[in-house]
Amino acid sequence: MPDSGQHTDVGPQGPAAPAATSTAATGATAGAPAAPGAAAPAVPAGSDAASAPVAEGTSLRLPPSLPLDEWQDLGRKIFGAADSSSWWLGDWLVYGRSAYPDRYRRAVEETLLDYQTLRNYAWVARRYAPHRRRAGLSFQHHAELASLPENEQEYWMDRAERLNWSKSFLRNRVRAARQGEEPAAVEQRVDIHLNLPQERRDRWSQAALDAEQDLQTWAMSMLDDAAAHILKQGEAA
Repeated sequence: MPDSGQHTDVGPQGPAAPAATSTAATGATAGAPAAPGAAAPAVPAGSDAASAPVAEGTSLRLPPSLPLDEWQDLGRKIFGAADSSSWWLGDWLVYGRSAYPDRYRRAVEETLLDYQTLRNYAWVARRYAPHRRRAGLSFQHHAELASLPENEQEYWMDRAERLNWSKSFLRNRVRAARQGEEPAAVEQRVDIHLNLPQERRDRWSQAALDAEQDLQTWAMSMLDDAAAHILKQGEAA
């Protein structure tokens, strides 16, 4: 999206609404977009705001003393807002196409938003009425299932939510079912939990990242390869 230049305090309770009062010292209105390249207003020393994260158009400024739990909570809130924005933009375009069929396309172009991306968001939004959207699943989970009939969407969303599947794992399971594996067989899969030293987990996570996979998908592929290799050796013996 275009950088509005707006500065927003983001504390542990989430983004705060921009203030509506004027600042006499600067003549500017608090919460109003700043000029491009303008520096963030100084925060008085000793004030509560001095230790609060500040979100800007192209950056997030965090205080050096931010506790770990607050940092984690802030990340969850940012992800939630980013994921929700996909639904919001999709619903926004669906409304515009209905309310302004002859003018919405030009209006979208004037916002500098990517029209193809918005069309994708709108397509997913149309495939799920608001009451069917699962808060426990990301927008991308829903997008993976958008082309399926509604009853199949519900089937896979139930399992993805209950078993905490990643988007990639969900895609693999749906693909496997389309290639002949019955959904019932997928449902009978067993979760395996590993107690790993942090150093090993970090090494595996980096390997998964280099392979452009989430850790779960990468680990499964490595185990599958290892199992195939050992079984092949056993057959040759």
